[in-house]
Amino acid sequence: MSVLVLELRQGDIMILNGAPIRFRTKSRIELTAKARFMFGKQILRPDEVNTPAKQIYFALQTAYIGTDEERQSALVRARELIEQFKEATTSALAREILDRALECAKSDDCYEALKLSRRIMRHEAAVLQSCQ
Repeated sequence: MSVLVLELRQGDIMILNGAPIRFRTKSRIELTAKARFMFGKQILRPDEVNTPAKQIYFALQTAYIGTDEERQSALVRARELIEQFKEATTSALAREILDRALECAKSDDCYEALKLSRRIMRHEAAVLQSCQ
């Protein structure tokens, strides 16, 4: 059995199987079973969702760490947002990354889908920066 050791700082937030946990002190934890979790800067708060790429990330995040009821509808929402983004972008690479992210999410590899989605967020930020 593999064990994952995480070190979290005071004030860090971790979402574990849909439940938010705030650490009051610096902590070191071991996850000894499979769990859906995100922590720290990986977590996108609803008030930070202000671009199409961030909407995709948030939907995939919810599909990964949301409650059982939220996960299925979040995956449907992610699929819709990805299609809209693909129609709007001129980047073939962005479309390819989004296709891979959606396939990962469909096969319940949402953590990998989130990693790919972060690439799209960086791409979007670069494009928006160059337009200013």
